[in-house]
Amino acid sequence: MRFSILVPIYNVKDYLPDMLKSADGQTFRDFELVLVDDGSFDGSEKICDEYCAAHAFARCVHKPNGGLISARRTGLQHALGDYVLFCDADDMLESCA
Repeated sequence: MRFSILVPIYNVKDYLPDMLKSADGQTFRDFELVLVDDGSFDGSEKICDEYCAAHAFARCVHKPNGGLISARRTGLQHALGDYVLFCDADDMLESCA
């Protein structure tokens, strides 16, 4: 696997669907999407679980809230790619096509 894209998630249900849609739109597929739920309680955690259940390239890790750096470190521990990219839940992945 070439890339791991790590996304810390904390109460971002209003932004998360657009970010996930942008991941779906990628033409390059040699990546995994690691969603790190950092103790969300607004429904973001459910969005993550549903998305990962429907997409083989995505995984969700749930952890108690510890902040952004803690979530990124947890993502690094679960990353399988040769390279790691960080993306926030309110970011979009632009397609190269």
